[in-house]
Amino acid sequence: MMLWMVTDPRTDLGFLPSFISDQDPRTASEQINANYSYGGWDPQAGFDLLKDFALKYPGDPPMKPVAMTNLRHELICLYPYSYLAIFQPDGSFEVSRVD
Repeated sequence: MMLWMVTDPRTDLGFLPSFISDQDPRTASEQINANYSYGGWDPQAGFDLLKDFALKYPGDPPMKPVAMTNLRHELICLYPYSYLAIFQPDGSFEVSRVD
């Protein structure tokens, strides 16, 4: 079972923890794509990464993570409005809505 660090006590992880398992050898995006039947993993371009893993989309205020976990070498951060980011060790990342 993966442990999630929740940084905002109002956060409800919903079914998200059931989409990702550390027992599954696939990457987080592959697992979400297979296990999230209402959209899969569909990355959205245009986000900038700020300090402390905050994300900024043009025209919107910055979003800070409300929960995070690790899956092997990947860092997974949940943001307001059901945005989820998966960060790789090389600094690259993808963002998708998972709601």
